[in-house]
Amino acid sequence: MPSTPVSDAALIARAVVSDDRHAFGELVRRHQSAVRATLRKLTGGNVALADDLAQETFLLAYRNLKSFRQEARFSTWLYRIAYNAFLADARKTKEVPLPEDMDADDFESPPQENVQAGERASTLSIDLERAMAVLSGAERAAIVQCYHNDLTHEEAALVLGCPVGTVKTHILRAKDKLRARLGAWGHGNEA
Repeated sequence: MPSTPVSDAALIARAVVSDDRHAFGELVRRHQSAVRATLRKLTGGNVALADDLAQETFLLAYRNLKSFRQEARFSTWLYRIAYNAFLADARKTKEVPLPEDMDADDFESPPQENVQAGERASTLSIDLERAMAVLSGAERAAIVQCYHNDLTHEEAALVLGCPVGTVKTHILRAKDKLRARLGAWGHGNEA
């Protein structure tokens, strides 16, 4: 008879009450891929930085696990920690922001109709990554939380530490910018 998986709440309780590091290790295994993927998107694809920030995220989560009040999902709480780690690193490194608007020439044009589907998907992925790079940090963070992490606007607001209306505004602005950058993909490129 297969055993039923232990809930995140039960693992958290074991980690907090009994200092069960194996329970926390299971929480890390369950959530590390999503946290790393989120951080990779926030860092513009910088895998090494994203992995360092993911490690920092789980270290902070372990140290602060007793303060987790379970008012939100554990994953939402982790995304909040990851986002704060990302912001702290960005402030520390003071990266030069990308310009809000770039010329259309800065982006590859969509592939011709005779290009294989795999190449089309790869090119679209590159174009999407470049389009995401022109979003402000707040717009990119809102898009990542709502569309990559599949959070509601309310959950994203909790993660990002801002009002729901602000998240919605960032999403709308980001969508407009992405639509402008990727508009050529929607016209005449149906396979």
